[in-house]
Amino acid sequence: MAINGLVGLALAPRPWMATLPICAYVAGGALMARLVGRHQLRFGRQRAFQIGLGVAIASCALALWSVLQQQFWGVVGATLLAGYYNANAALYRFAAIELVAPERRESAISWVLAGGCLGAVLGPWLAGASRDLLVAPFAGAYLLLIGVALVGLVLISLIDFPPLVRPAPGAGGRPAAELLRQPVFAVALVASALGYGVMNLLMAATPIAMGQCGLAFADAGTVLQWHVLGMFVPSFFTGPLIRRVGVLPVMAVGVLLNLGCVAFALAGQDMTHFLGALLMLGVGWNFLYIGGTTLFTQAYRPEEKTRAQGLLDTGIYATMTLTSFSSGALVTTGGWQWMNWASLLPIALCAMALAWLALRQRRLRAA
Repeated sequence: MAINGLVGLALAPRPWMATLPICAYVAGGALMARLVGRHQLRFGRQRAFQIGLGVAIASCALALWSVLQQQFWGVVGATLLAGYYNANAALYRFAAIELVAPERRESAISWVLAGGCLGAVLGPWLAGASRDLLVAPFAGAYLLLIGVALVGLVLISLIDFPPLVRPAPGAGGRPAAELLRQPVFAVALVASALGYGVMNLLMAATPIAMGQCGLAFADAGTVLQWHVLGMFVPSFFTGPLIRRVGVLPVMAVGVLLNLGCVAFALAGQDMTHFLGALLMLGVGWNFLYIGGTTLFTQAYRPEEKTRAQGLLDTGIYATMTLTSFSSGALVTTGGWQWMNWASLLPIALCAMALAWLALRQRRLRAA
């Protein structure tokens, strides 16, 4: 994500267009989420995941060529294509649930996200190491990503996924509109989408904002590394924490951490404030995302699985598309502090949705 933003800043014809490659990546996920769900049902988990990694390799090759040729719109097209892989990889967490006993689903989700710790360490290091690997800055990063995708293909081939439940003819489950009217489904969608949206809004702009504040690229890499660690290290205990205190309290703490991020970001624009704000943002995202996914698994029947998962990820990616596009425009026109003030609106909406569901469940228990 950081590399796409910096490549966009270097190649974009206008500064506000710098985050368009990031926007295209998540927009591609939104556009492809329903298609990916159908492919999962048609080809099975393993083959569908392999197709996704094949698309990742093709998109990285296109991005590599585009950077070498200084073609901004080629990079945008490559990241749009990579959205198919993005939507595919988002289903790893649901595939993990199918590999464990029902009482272990929170831990399964957590362990999948905990794998991001490796990315938190290797990602910024690979970005820095590959910056000048080829003639054009950061072109080498896309070459290394092709290698990472090839490793992923090997690993996916070693997993024996159970077959997906296929709906009987004429019994495909409830329509999308009915699923969306369920309170648990709706709140899980709202919390997951807004939590991801706030994280994406602020994270995507961080390298650009730090550059505006006179901080070095290496500093931005360090901040993003700690941010990604904040996103994934809590995964080792988020699942057990949800089982101990409940999903809604954990998600509420995620909202409070998002508020803490904004408060810290508004307090200053030096290295310490960027690092502290992005670390809290990462942990807040973790609680909202794992909590939202756990809550979501209570809202659909087995035969509705791929449809429901496609709806959830479409909502998440649509929100991320909006925030990715807004991120570049806000940080290059309004500045970092104005952007943080703007993020308070989705944080407030998320808090209200969680409070409404908690009150509703309390009334139902009391009835």
